[in-house]
Amino acid sequence: MSDKPNRYSQIIEDIFFQHYQEGDTVVAFKRSEIIEAANKLNIELPKNLGDITYSFRYRVSLPERIKAKAPADQEWVIRPAGQGRYKFELSAQTDIIPSSLLVETKIPDSTPGVIGKYALNDEQALLARLRYNRLVDVFTGLTCYSLQNHLRTTAPGIGQVETDEIYIGLDRRGVHYVLPVQAKGRGEKLGIIQIEQDLAMCAAKFPDLICRPVAAQFLKNGAIALFELEPTDRGIAVSTEKHYRLVAADELSPEELQAYRLRSF
Repeated sequence: MSDKPNRYSQIIEDIFFQHYQEGDTVVAFKRSEIIEAANKLNIELPKNLGDITYSFRYRVSLPERIKAKAPADQEWVIRPAGQGRYKFELSAQTDIIPSSLLVETKIPDSTPGVIGKYALNDEQALLARLRYNRLVDVFTGLTCYSLQNHLRTTAPGIGQVETDEIYIGLDRRGVHYVLPVQAKGRGEKLGIIQIEQDLAMCAAKFPDLICRPVAAQFLKNGAIALFELEPTDRGIAVSTEKHYRLVAADELSPEELQAYRLRSF
């Protein structure tokens, strides 16, 4: 797998510079150009062509030659632009970065041991911990129910989108919410592109519900960061961030519980 970023980088660079003109803010391309670029460069394609664009949208940074064509306060991102179409587009900072200054809240861990033992990757393990410990409920203050995980569907003007998990929430007034959750493991990137897609998907599939996008990430120290996001006139922004640590029941002291009562948030 170590050659994947180099192989993918060569293909995505070739596509970008086939179209880019100095000063461009948007560079459109078609999915079919991935095949053309690979043939020209004599590169073996992966079985799943979409893994190339997916990698640069969600997992790894674009090549340095492409990044160098962005102004200092912006960066290139890849956005879907319809069926089989994509576009490089200049955007403000797109990564959601956990704060290093937030306090943690300890939560007694209700995850079944067998689930932790057999989770296949960080993303699955994180989604399971959110579900069994009702962390989405705790974080949002809603009563939430998991509707579906790994939802793959389409959104108008975007094409295919994938959401890690969908929750339906209720507040004490009986108002209904839809909460798309994106989850990332340690060292992976959380980006606003996924949040934009979730908002578009919810507008199309759940038009009568209030959409509250949530992102979750395992931190390197084992805690879980949760973010609520919302659209603003400056783009997607973080409205709330909390950090939780799942612990055994005897690791949560009476003094800590008393301290939580005195918090102002």
